[in-house]
Amino acid sequence: MKTALYPGSFDPITNGHLDIIERALKLFDKLYIVISVNPDKKTLFTAAERADILEHVLKDHPQIEVIINEVLTVQKAKEMKASHIVRGLRALTDFDYEFQLTNANRVLDKSIDTVFFMTDNQHAFLSSSAVKEIAQFGGAIDAFLPPYAVKKMREKMK
Repeated sequence: MKTALYPGSFDPITNGHLDIIERALKLFDKLYIVISVNPDKKTLFTAAERADILEHVLKDHPQIEVIINEVLTVQKAKEMKASHIVRGLRALTDFDYEFQLTNANRVLDKSIDTVFFMTDNQHAFLSSSAVKEIAQFGGAIDAFLPPYAVKKMREKMK
């Protein structure tokens, strides 16, 4: 069975993330969506809230499991017996960061490889940070997030 991890903050999950997940499911039998907890990063939603949103949005995919992670991604990949880490790319700036991260991961564990998916053009500009800013100023976010995430974002912004 081919198993992969898709790590991220998912604060909140966007339609761009969903695009990457759908593509990854074509290659992997089991996909762990890994909510990365970084104490230096300020998030809008707690890890538990993000897990709730992801589990609700992805409930129709039995091959997906949502987990919260507080260790290095390669450590979690090894623990979960995953052979690959899934990452999404939007623009050249993503590539620079991902290039460094992938090479550091290779030094830590050569047995775990990284697979990159280019997001669909309609999501290339989309980031959780941009969506949070739009929501903060009362803008429409329905086109950027799955409906349950929109609901939770609106509740959080009240």
